[in-house]
Formats: sequence, structure tokens, C-alpha cells
Amino acid sequence: MVLHSLWHALSVALFMGWEILWPLILGFGLSGAIQAVVSHKQMSQLLPDASPKILAKASLLGAASSSCSYAAVALARTIFRKGGNFTSAMVFELASSNLVIELGIIMVLLLGWQFAAAEFTGGPIMIVLIAILFGRFLSKSLLKKAKVQAGKGLSGRMEGHASMDDMAIEGNKSILKKLFSAEGQTVTSHFFVMDWVSIWTDIVLGLLIAGALAAWVPQHFWQSFFFVRHPLGSALWGPLIGPLIAVISFVCSVGNVPLAAVLWNGGISFGGVISFIFADLIIIPIIRIYAKYYGWKMAGFLFVTFYAAMAGGGYVIEALFAVLHLTPHLHNARVLEASISWNYTSVLNIIFLVIASALVWRFLKTGGPMMLKMMRANPSEEHGHGH
Repeated sequence: MVLHSLWHALSVALFMGWEILWPLILGFGLSGAIQAVVSHKQMSQLLPDASPKILAKASLLGAASSSCSYAAVALARTIFRKGGNFTSAMVFELASSNLVIELGIIMVLLLGWQFAAAEFTGGPIMIVLIAILFGRFLSKSLLKKAKVQAGKGLSGRMEGHASMDDMAIEGNKSILKKLFSAEGQTVTSHFFVMDWVSIWTDIVLGLLIAGALAAWVPQHFWQSFFFVRHPLGSALWGPLIGPLIAVISFVCSVGNVPLAAVLWNGGISFGGVISFIFADLIIIPIIRIYAKYYGWKMAGFLFVTFYAAMAGGGYVIEALFAVLHLTPHLHNARVLEASISWNYTSVLNIIFLVIASALVWRFLKTGGPMMLKMMRANPSEEHGHGH
């Protein structure tokens, strides 16, 4: 009985992994290509303040960056240490994990296009809320203490990945010429593999947790927990509880989409799903990194303001999509019915596995393993001391 239950959970996780394999490869491939031609070398100079124009620029730069939450957090500290505005650095961080291509692709496949539309609509709303909250409550004394703490260069996670954003190809060539050049293919392959290395544990963990919850937690529990029989209560409860579920799930970035699908099937509100997916930057391991980077007071401030913005964004999306009649009513995300069979998914998986193999082969033949070793290590500047 126990073995059967374990196999049921594992099989659901495997089926879901098979369903999202080709979108993951496509998403990381596109992300690697974008990172290959978008340079972050002058990031601190590009984000000097928190004006609307600069925040929009931070959002676009973040969306063009890696989806790894840990790398986004590390790069945001680098921006801040080098003179970039703190609010803009946090906006960059939020966009890096919530407005990236691969996240949207996976959401369309597992949840539906409405969820992807809500994510990319809610992301800017959340960023506006963050800017308002920071402008109102972030004190100069707290910011000064955070600057001193950031200058200590304490190790978090993925600083090496963040330091390699200057790999992007420079020059005046067109984007297509850069991408199809030998250098462009090499840099794309390096980002592709490094992004997979950065995030594969979160993807696997997310699939295993989602499989266990889908297989073991009865439907009536979810319906009771999410107040399915009380539409107003469900709409109010969902955006509040969504981020808190994310906090204790320890899963970040695209790894939490399979779990979001399970929660949606269980009956959580539309806004609750969105606020849950937003909350990958307040999971417990990342809160601990905030404490190392900026001190516990700033870590607490980030948790409270991020949570408020994520829940607030969920409420706005809930109301906005209801007014526009875009809220999906059937809770039928592709989770339990997924299975491995010969269909278009299998064909696409094979095609994209061939593409992934070519990228990995180029990575191995062009100094990739050494770059990967550097990524896993802390760059020398992170060991330095603040002046």
C-alpha cells in the first residue's frame, strides 16, 4: 500500500515533468539567447534612482535576465553595491523571476493562457505597489544599514551566476548576427546550461511536491481549505494564503508552477494562484539570504512589503479579470490526467532534446565546464570588504 502510494505520487511528478520538458528547453533556450545579447555590465549606471522611467527600465532588464531566483537576488545586491538604486534593484529582482519567457510558457501549458496573461499583467502591478511601499516606508537609516551590510560581501547563493552577466556580446552588430555568429552560439549555450544547473533542483522539488500533494491530499480537504463553497471568502482568502504556501514550500521560480496547478485544481482562487507564483522571492531560504546581504531588519522589511505587494497584486488581478470576464471557471489544470504517450508532446520533447543536446555539446567543447566551475564559486569581489 505504501509503495503503491509512493509510486502514484512519483508517477504524477514524472508525467508532469514530461509534459513541461519541451517548454522548459524552449524557455531556457530563448532566455540564453536574450542574455547573450543583453549586457548587464553597466547595470548600476542604468538604475541610478527610482523614477518611473528607471523602474520601467529595471523591469525590462529583469525580464531579459535569468529566471533563477537566487541569481536574481545575487545580481540585485551587486547592482546595489555598485551604486544602483535599492528600489530599482529590487524591481529588477522581481522582474527576473516573474516576467521571464519560460515562466509564461509553462503557465500556458499547465494552467492556461489566462494565467500567463495574469502573470504578465500582475507583475507590473506588483512592481508599482513595491515602488509605493518603498517610497512610503523605507527609511534612510534602514537603507544605510543595508548598504553597510551589503558591502561586507557575505556569501549567499549563485553569486557566481550573477557575476557572469558580463558574458553578453558587445558590439554594433544586429541581434540576429550576434546570435547566429559562432560567439553567439557559444554564449547562448553557456547561459542555457548554467540556467539549467541553477534551477534544476527547484524544478525537481516542485514536481515532487506537486506530485505528492496531487496524489495524497484528498480533494475535499482543498475545497474546505480554500472555501470553495463561498466564492467571496475564497476570493478574499486566496491571495492571502497563496504567498504563505509558497514561503513554506521552498520552491522558487518556474519550479512552483506545477504546485500552482495542484492548488488551482484544489480550488484556490484565480488571484490566489497568481499571488502564490509571485511569492518565489520570499521563500525561507531566500529570506535567510536577504538577512546575510542586508541584515535581518531589511530582510523583515522585504518580506512584509513583498508579501503585501504579492497579495495586493493577486487581489487586483482577481478583480480585473472578473470585470473583463477572463477568469477561468474550470479548475482543470493538466496534472493528474497527464501521461506519457506518443503524441505531439512526445514529438516536441524529442525535437527539443536534440536541440538541448547540441547546446550542451557546444557548452562542453567551448570551455563551459570551467565557466560552470566559476559560476559555482564566489567571484573575488564577493569576498571583499566594504570601504
